[in-house]
Amino acid sequence: MSDASETAREPGHAGRRRSMISVLLLAVAALCLWGSSRMTWVEVTSSDGLGEERTSALAGGTWAAALTPLALTLVAAIAASFAVRGWALRVLGVLVAVVAVAAAVPAVGLIVSGASDDEAGRLAELPGRAEVQSVSVHVGPAVLALVGALAALAAAVELVRRPRVRAGLSSKYDSPGARRDAAKKAGADSAEGPVTQRMLWDALDAGKDPTVEDNKAEPVDKVDGPDKDPGTRT
Repeated sequence: MSDASETAREPGHAGRRRSMISVLLLAVAALCLWGSSRMTWVEVTSSDGLGEERTSALAGGTWAAALTPLALTLVAAIAASFAVRGWALRVLGVLVAVVAVAAAVPAVGLIVSGASDDEAGRLAELPGRAEVQSVSVHVGPAVLALVGALAALAAAVELVRRPRVRAGLSSKYDSPGARRDAAKKAGADSAEGPVTQRMLWDALDAGKDPTVEDNKAEPVDKVDGPDKDPGTRT
């Protein structure tokens, strides 16, 4: 394969590679957010003064209610990444970045500042007489959500930087007219460089024999004999 052919394929390979990277990152991010939303982020211990203390577990979907919708948004972004190109793909990358920031905010807030008694009691839906005795924070699920947010942010960068190439289709899927044009161009270029296997196949598809040179007969004024017409010299 010639250097020109390899160079022509590089953008397509780069686009497919970045496409797979972005899809993988989006899938990891969606799984992290979904898994984190099912885990316990905060435990609230309360007492109403009449009976025993009660402990309520607040899952990520309760403490940070946007986690599940954000995970579903990332799944939708996977499908959209195959359907859009050009500037639309870059807009999709920006939207994914916004999702990443939205997922990171509650996770970072819980890790850095912890959980307030008032917020924990409100989300736990305690009875009117109950008072919050203690609040314990589970950092692990918040870290998992933060990992998902970082994966989504990396996917957003890949979507924005992905080359604007066609959806990875090689020349064998081109229309017959396009292949004939490519064969003509290959025939014109063959005089200046080596003939590649791709050029031979394109010529055959165009109905030409690549092993025969296209030399036209040159008319001559010479008469071969007294009773013969002017001939041609090949």
